[in-house]
Amino acid sequence: MAITASLAIALLLQVPAVASAQRAHSAHVTPADPGHYAVPLPTDSSAVAARAAEPPVIDGRDDDPMWRDVPPITAFREWNPTQGKAPRFRTEAKVAYDAANLYVFVRAYDPHPDSIIKLLERRDTFTPSDMIWVFVDSYHDRRNGYEFGVNAAGVKIDQAVYDDGHEDGAWDAVWDVATRVDSLGWTAEFRIPLSQMHYSTARDHTFGFTIDRDIYRYAERVSWPMLDQSKAGMVSQLGTLSGLENLEAPRRLEAVPYLVTKDASVIRNNRFADRSNLTVGGDLKYRVASNLTLDATINPDFGQVEADPAVLNLTAYESFFDERRPFFVAGRGLFRFDVNCNQVNCDSEGLYYSRRIGRTPELAGAYGDTVPQQPTPIIGAAKLIGRFPSGLTLGVLDATTQRAASPGDTTYEPTTNFAAARVTQDFRNGNSTIGAMLTAVNRRSDRWTASYLPGSAYAGGVDFRHRFLNNTYEISGSMDGSRVQGTSAAVNMIQTDAVHFYQRPDAGLPYDSSATALDGNAEELKVGKVAGQHLMFETSYQRRSAGFEVNDMGYLRRADQVSWSTWVGFFDRRQRALYNRFQWNMNWWQYWTTSGLPLEAAYNTNAHLTLRNNWSLNAGGTLGQLGTTYDDRAARGGPAIRQDPYFAPWASIMGDDRRALVPMINLNFFRGGRGRNHSWTVGPELDYKMMGRFSSSVALNWSHNVADDQWYGNFADTLGAPHYTFAHLDQTTTSATVRLNYTFTPSISLQAYVQPFVSKGTYADVRQLSATPRAASYDARYAPYDNASVTADPGGFNFKEFQSNLVFRWEYKPGSTLFVVWNEGRQGYLPVAGTSDFGGNVRDLFRLHPANTLLVKMSYWLNR
Repeated sequence: MAITASLAIALLLQVPAVASAQRAHSAHVTPADPGHYAVPLPTDSSAVAARAAEPPVIDGRDDDPMWRDVPPITAFREWNPTQGKAPRFRTEAKVAYDAANLYVFVRAYDPHPDSIIKLLERRDTFTPSDMIWVFVDSYHDRRNGYEFGVNAAGVKIDQAVYDDGHEDGAWDAVWDVATRVDSLGWTAEFRIPLSQMHYSTARDHTFGFTIDRDIYRYAERVSWPMLDQSKAGMVSQLGTLSGLENLEAPRRLEAVPYLVTKDASVIRNNRFADRSNLTVGGDLKYRVASNLTLDATINPDFGQVEADPAVLNLTAYESFFDERRPFFVAGRGLFRFDVNCNQVNCDSEGLYYSRRIGRTPELAGAYGDTVPQQPTPIIGAAKLIGRFPSGLTLGVLDATTQRAASPGDTTYEPTTNFAAARVTQDFRNGNSTIGAMLTAVNRRSDRWTASYLPGSAYAGGVDFRHRFLNNTYEISGSMDGSRVQGTSAAVNMIQTDAVHFYQRPDAGLPYDSSATALDGNAEELKVGKVAGQHLMFETSYQRRSAGFEVNDMGYLRRADQVSWSTWVGFFDRRQRALYNRFQWNMNWWQYWTTSGLPLEAAYNTNAHLTLRNNWSLNAGGTLGQLGTTYDDRAARGGPAIRQDPYFAPWASIMGDDRRALVPMINLNFFRGGRGRNHSWTVGPELDYKMMGRFSSSVALNWSHNVADDQWYGNFADTLGAPHYTFAHLDQTTTSATVRLNYTFTPSISLQAYVQPFVSKGTYADVRQLSATPRAASYDARYAPYDNASVTADPGGFNFKEFQSNLVFRWEYKPGSTLFVVWNEGRQGYLPVAGTSDFGGNVRDLFRLHPANTLLVKMSYWLNR
């Protein structure tokens, strides 16, 4: 928000009154004599917690007797947008504790309480509101911790933090907070049970500790101690909170039993039918030791989780969907082991991808359309997570899914066990780390599955990270290995899938159709500048052998690749006359196969600007295939094809989210194939908030894609010779995503989600690869395909899907929740594009039979 001269004068005129009000407020709680306090006065980066003789009433007031004996923390400084600037408004915080709880009271002064932004939303939902955050590193290892946040309306957000800044939003603790808006501003009073955090068994404790305040209408953040944006990491910057003595041993057992009743559509004998059931399950948290916790779930049901967005994937690569199931999201950062991830490109590839557990049956398509597209039931899953004083972090996960079979007892998903173990050891206060990971998948194969799925799959890796030169620079790397075993038919399917394509006639890979095992490896090395006021960079080398395979437990788009990528970023984090923040980065990457075939060479640049009025402007572009490169995946197992340069600019604009009405738009353009390929994507969105408790968003997405070299199919002639065909594709995709949220109280909410999706396209001019697919001339790469059954009417497609959710959530007591969920899905497909517009296709969807689910889930938190 820009500060005009008149506003500045008005603020100056109000300063004496505000100062008087602050003195009047603090007179009864802040005696001038420091000797009055039970603990030493705080400094700029350290504080001593006072022991509470009696616990305070958590009501957002500091009139409890204990608060009078606690010295306030006052040395808050602005860290965003301007580093080190004196705060616009004063903030005071007090910290106390008893054997079982940590208490924090924060007074956020504001001369205009009626201007404080406070929006009601469902718990763990970020709102554009004034907020207060409490950061705690209870092990004081400077690497891991917890965040407890609340906005001025009382909406709670909590997150676990790992690796000095990566946040795990699925972590949910049971804690209390109360907020009040009064004539002096607003307050937040926290009670954080120590049982929700890990800490050592020592008599005396020192926690990492920071308090952060967000003054949202001015887009300003202040904290104690001041966070430094130019430094790498967040947990390593926390202040210290000492004086914590004789903390009680945390309660060992937390249990959340739940009851689920569900009525869902199923397919039986090619007909829709309804199935109702009543199930009992539960989550369990058992503290094996103060630094070791076992989390388990038995017979879980994740029906309250929103469905995946609709996609139509015409590429050779598997689509990635983010994990949303709470049990698997919580703590997933501890199991992170990236593959092919750097500052330039990171596609979520890694050794661990929890969506593999309880996925839709892999053989659903192999045994006909009578197989219901429901997730494979999970019998149970458990995680053992520990953090030790030596800096050792341990994570072990084990899960078992049950056999899924048709009414005729055809197995389309065998009983499967999934296991993962991750260990890291920190040195030098967390500035150096070594680690290792192992994953294992074992299937109880039978005659239905042995020819399709490997019986076992194992992967492992070691990694390291080392910061040096005042923690400004970092070098990191990893080495991974994999082994998959099964019948020759199953291993052959892996060799010939899109991740590997061993059968490519020009690949020179050791393709063995009789092999019963496949081995591979991967390596990477990265060096970069990870801290600094303005300039940072990273350069990385990464390699994956042709046989590297982790998709039974992990996610990998392709093997047989070597890459070299470099990223350079310039940051201006100081508030200027026209903007609050500016970032500009440049990227260069090159890919090859392991035998040296060039796959890609591209340059990219992007700029990000946040204006003083809180609008964001972003733009960039890529120049690709700068040199002679080839696509070895386009022909789906055929020879590599020469590629032509492309140009792909993009831009986005986002409005000021402090306003009731927030517009946004994204624009993408692509031009390649010497003008034969081009696409436009337009994505406008409008967010609207009202009454402090209702929020909504309507996002549209429209794209028009013309591809003259779209893969069409691979065919064999009467002699068995392969023909790799391509066609001209004209495709239009339209979707809308609508979200409506109404929050009655911070613990009661109603959310609605609707997404219609339609993608239709028409094929024409079917050709086959010529004998010279690597020719410089585009036309010389293709030849006529003399097969009238294919070329006479190549057809097209019309894929449409409708997804909707309605979720009522009531946290009727801390940790205990009632969900009522309605889900409706519809899907249709035609082999021609058709003439209907988007509205007509959506109407056609509602003529199809819906797949409906009604679910009621009630959980109850027990703490013993």
